[in-house]
Amino acid sequence: MLTKKEENLSLALTIQTMVKDGQQYMQTWPMQQQLYAMFPECRVISATKFSIKVMPAMAVLTVAVLVNLQGYEKLPQALAAGALFLSLPVQGLMWLGHRSNQILPPSLKSWYLDIHHKMQMQGCALQSPKAKPKYNELAKLLKTAFDELDKAFTKRWF
Repeated sequence: MLTKKEENLSLALTIQTMVKDGQQYMQTWPMQQQLYAMFPECRVISATKFSIKVMPAMAVLTVAVLVNLQGYEKLPQALAAGALFLSLPVQGLMWLGHRSNQILPPSLKSWYLDIHHKMQMQGCALQSPKAKPKYNELAKLLKTAFDELDKAFTKRWF
């Protein structure tokens, strides 16, 4: 049985792994117009990239304004509001990291296998398809498809 300290360390490693997986998934996922209607990843990635740029400044601004207007007696509330703004990019990365490690549902799995087969027929050098593909494998396959195949060929899939 794990001690409380070991459980906390395990949880911290899990969160750290999810954030790292989210960063990698965010870089792998192809940001193509055709995918916006089919997958929430495109919108989550756009929002996460925006929040990574904007939220640190918003957190500092929020704390400064609240302390300036309300005084130092409201510092804990100001810090809590700042922490909320700082947590938003982390939440997006954690969602992406969790999603990247989820197994594809049966309908997407068959679509993944179909695209994989068609790409091999076109001469793309791919690894063999996974028995239980995850969203991360789908992202890599779609990125390869959009990078290496003709636009007319990929247009038929969407």
